[in-house]
Amino acid sequence: MNAPVPSDHDIRLERLAEVAVKVGLGLKAGQELVITAPIQSVPLVRRITAAAYRAGASLVTTLYADDEATLARFAHAPDAAFDVAPAWLYEGMARAYEAGAARLAVSGADPNLLAGQDPDKVARANRATSAAYKPAMKPIVNFDINWTIVSYATPAWARAMFPALSEDEAVAALWRAIFAASRVDVDDPLAAWARHNAGLHARKDFLNAKRFSAVRFRGPGTDLTVGLADDHEWCGGAATSKNGLVCNANIPTEEVFTTPHKDRVDGHVRSTKPLSYQGTLIEDIAVRFEGGRIVEATASRGADVLAKVLDTDAGARRLGEVALVPHSSPISASGLLFYNTLYDENASSHIALGQAYSKCFLDGGAGLSPEDLAARGANSSLIHIDWMIGSGEIDVDGLYADGASEPVMRGGEWV
Repeated sequence: MNAPVPSDHDIRLERLAEVAVKVGLGLKAGQELVITAPIQSVPLVRRITAAAYRAGASLVTTLYADDEATLARFAHAPDAAFDVAPAWLYEGMARAYEAGAARLAVSGADPNLLAGQDPDKVARANRATSAAYKPAMKPIVNFDINWTIVSYATPAWARAMFPALSEDEAVAALWRAIFAASRVDVDDPLAAWARHNAGLHARKDFLNAKRFSAVRFRGPGTDLTVGLADDHEWCGGAATSKNGLVCNANIPTEEVFTTPHKDRVDGHVRSTKPLSYQGTLIEDIAVRFEGGRIVEATASRGADVLAKVLDTDAGARRLGEVALVPHSSPISASGLLFYNTLYDENASSHIALGQAYSKCFLDGGAGLSPEDLAARGANSSLIHIDWMIGSGEIDVDGLYADGASEPVMRGGEWV
């Protein structure tokens, strides 16, 4: 009996799993893999699991999240429950990473899941989770391990993006966007990723050769100077983690990025795309920095949520990342708002509030203690939240220590 012919969708899903393991993770034989994923993403997770075992994984362990269970907490849990998080779970994950496990996250959560919930409870739950998750987050932000993120088109996410379509049509449209952005809608995705990584490496090598001391963004509502951390290094595309494995931390990715100096950001900046955060769409963000710290912040929508984010901890009002993305990136060219930072940050140059990446220093930050990183200007926080400040109207200049400047982007494109 002949085996059924796989559909185009199944072929692309299989390619996405292969890209996740071979390009995203660079998984090596004998390595364990820890996956977190929404429960609806089982079809992709099973393919990733099989691809990981074909690559020689010793064990694949998946932790599923269920939106309905999350909503049950907000509907029925006592007030004190929102200050609790499973520290035992995250400590276990941290031990797995310390023992050499790789990390893969499947994104696809409902961006409107917590819309309408008590914002104070949402903020408290986020704060508790961020604090408990810190041991497991540390090897990720320090790039101690190989890790990556890919996406699954869940119905709730698709409905948020395409409200005028039926659910089946919306899911199909979202899958087309995911497959295109992830470069799996071509015959040889691995070769496509090799070419793309080469382009990103050329951009980051150009910036690293310049040794700018700051970058300046100018455009409508924006005149922002972002000082760069001492001994910073621009990163982009595939990189070698401290365990020696080459991985692409985000699938997709269009950015080159580095660490700002937490005390050397000045000026004002306006968001160019809405920020979808924990069920709230925060629109028209406008902030003013003095000495690296946000001293004024407004938003036309979601201002109360933004205020709670900024009050998370002492580092939440300072920057942990600055990234350059051309306005012509495929995700920007799609014209879609994904309500998902993994995608929306790759449509536009952006900045991130909160935690810095220690990898964005010369020699990948090897051997730098938390005190060393702080001395070089790296920010520390429980959060890391990217929001978009680039567009076809934004110019970027590189500033040298002597005050001279050089065009880097004009009209949102590389010069």
